[in-house]
Amino acid sequence: MDDDGLGMGRPIDRRDFLDGIALTIGAATLGGAGPAPAWPQDRAGYYPPALTGLRGSHPGSFEAAHALRDGTLGAATAVDTGERYDLIVVGGGISGLAAAWFWRARHPAARILILDNHDDFGGHAKRNEYILGGKLHLMNGGTLLIDSPRPYSPVAQGLLTSLGVDPVALTKASLRSEIYDGLHHGVAFDRATFGRDVLVAGVPERGEGVATAAAQAAQWRDFLARTPLTPAVRADIVRIETGTDDYLPGLDEATKKDRLSRISYRDFLATVVKVDPATLAFYQTQTHGEWATGIDAVSALDCWGFGYPGFQGMKLTAAPHPRMSFTPRGYVTGGSSTFHFPDGNATIARLLVRDLVPTALTAADARAIVTARCDYGELDRPQHPVRIRLSSIALGVRHTGAPGASPVVVTYTRDGRQFSAQGTKVVLAGWNHMVPYLVPELPEAQQAALHELVKAPLVYTTVAVRNWQAFRRLGVRTITAPGGYFTTIALNAPVDIGGYTAERDPAKSILLHLTRTPCAPGLPEHDQNRAGRAELLATPFATFERAVRTQLGSILGPGGFDPAHDITGITVNRWPHGYAPEYNFLWQPDVPEAEQPNVVGRARFGNIAIANSDSGGGAYTDVAIDAAYRAVGELAG
Repeated sequence: MDDDGLGMGRPIDRRDFLDGIALTIGAATLGGAGPAPAWPQDRAGYYPPALTGLRGSHPGSFEAAHALRDGTLGAATAVDTGERYDLIVVGGGISGLAAAWFWRARHPAARILILDNHDDFGGHAKRNEYILGGKLHLMNGGTLLIDSPRPYSPVAQGLLTSLGVDPVALTKASLRSEIYDGLHHGVAFDRATFGRDVLVAGVPERGEGVATAAAQAAQWRDFLARTPLTPAVRADIVRIETGTDDYLPGLDEATKKDRLSRISYRDFLATVVKVDPATLAFYQTQTHGEWATGIDAVSALDCWGFGYPGFQGMKLTAAPHPRMSFTPRGYVTGGSSTFHFPDGNATIARLLVRDLVPTALTAADARAIVTARCDYGELDRPQHPVRIRLSSIALGVRHTGAPGASPVVVTYTRDGRQFSAQGTKVVLAGWNHMVPYLVPELPEAQQAALHELVKAPLVYTTVAVRNWQAFRRLGVRTITAPGGYFTTIALNAPVDIGGYTAERDPAKSILLHLTRTPCAPGLPEHDQNRAGRAELLATPFATFERAVRTQLGSILGPGGFDPAHDITGITVNRWPHGYAPEYNFLWQPDVPEAEQPNVVGRARFGNIAIANSDSGGGAYTDVAIDAAYRAVGELAG
């Protein structure tokens, strides 16, 4: 279908401006003096959650950091704002906001400045907000939900409790899964990968207790009979999903787990299970959502621990293993409670801001805050003890004298001009890989360790559609597209909370959630991450939009979906530096925890401490909170 047929020229919500305010950093040179302008966040109408188009790492949020990295920033004299703070936090994501919260808990009268490079707070916990047909619709533009492969620590759980977040109670009271009764998970097979474009609904559920092995096998055969897969591939999938063979006979459990930790899931299927090579395409992208790479870059042991199939007959008990990156599902102490706010964990960020700057967000509890509107003009007022300064990219962090015995000056750029402020203590809560560029005085070994922390890129795209009748007609609520540009497509999670209600009428508008994980199969994990990051930064919004329209039109077209007419808004949340790096034993050497790069890299340097989930070695909100607590504790002595 050509661009006209896709609706590429039709007006939709893809703007980069709101109420006439440009929300990207200006194109002025990185220097100069003169009176400070009226900053965008202080102007009436400033409301970044409602922005559409290219979001996440949006234009203006990273260019100066790249220039610093590349040594092309140029010389400029920073204007000393004259501001003096007890604590400056670089990074306004959940870890940075939590660091400020923990510091205030220790020092209630403290003056704190939080700097963030984005035009909104929350970091990866981003909120996408639409008004469709007069009704509020929310979607997470980043961090999806409260979830962790390990129980929340007393610190992280204590913070959630203080914020009024009870995942168990909220799930029981708010989840409305019955709205999608009768709808199932489907797989979209594409012509280029599988020979035919077809959506097949009714993927059998995995897990013990779902059905007997024989019943599960029958369900899989029924599902696969409607696919374009060959008989050999269908037989392989039934064997992987429901078989009970021990593929490593004669070995004890410890030896099996060690062997599985040293091969990828793809190699396990190809060389141990010995499936038809064409079978691998069905599974290749199934690990994208958790690891942001394909099955070629994730160990078979980690995939077993996460509940992937093929291991049913191998007699593996759900116990931790030293070469696993997390506690396996089913282990007695494994896994946290889960809950999905309509905007993901942006609600947690907003609750932290409510406590830090009460005049910016007023809400009685975690339910009411979901529909509360933030007054961004209140975030950076001189009279407030805590100030949150957006669109401010840190360029340098240095002690004025001997580390630990002197305050710290933080230089940052805002709207093309450089400024500086001074803090008695500083927490760096942004991407840890940038820390050596900000603090070049760090020991060489620490800098090298920080440079090893490569984040995984990903794209969360929010699409507003006029109705979701096509999903009803096709019998699906979520779709996996193993060969697609976007590998998952889902109706908005059905959650009622506070004054917010999920959409129940298929004839009315709704938001869709599409995910893409750019990677380069065949390379080591971090090389795949680097390749994906380069791709994201080089991809214009029009490419994403065309892919959205083409894929939704192809998959949902048989249900009556018309991409030119039915798509009313698109928000592309691109995260070139997305998931925090986790230790991958498939690619990284076995070293004691104390020698792992995130641990070496997070060492306190004088009055500067390092937080962020990067420093905790896990892409989870509890890791970000724990890292903030540790950093504050280090600075507090």
